[in-house]
Amino acid sequence: MRVFSTLLIPMMLTVSAAAQDLDVIDEAAIEVPDFTEIDGGMASYYGNELAGNRTANGERFDPGQLTAAHRTLPFGSMVRVTNMSNGDSVIVRINDRGPFSRGRVIDVSQAAAREIGMHRSGTARVKLALLSDD
Repeated sequence: MRVFSTLLIPMMLTVSAAAQDLDVIDEAAIEVPDFTEIDGGMASYYGNELAGNRTANGERFDPGQLTAAHRTLPFGSMVRVTNMSNGDSVIVRINDRGPFSRGRVIDVSQAAAREIGMHRSGTARVKLALLSDD
């Protein structure tokens, strides 16, 4: 037992000293994006049927990208879309106009729909938050 202790104590001190030398992440230094709640309602998504078509801002629609259509937000706006039924959220970039279905507030891409778990149902009640430009 004495031999074990003489081996164990120096090893524990070495491990303890090494742990103190590790860089500790300063949580206060991590920048958390600042969002402003802007809207809520029903969301839908569009997928492969529109792949390759031009969006309202002129780029080609890619259902694999995290993009969305909104009636009024400026192109390039970053919006957090949160599915109210499961709490999952995704950040999308506005690159198109719409939705044109009555009662819908946003159309997200197929990739975004998968991220928030609405790809099977096709629609979900969501809340929207706009990423600040700060």
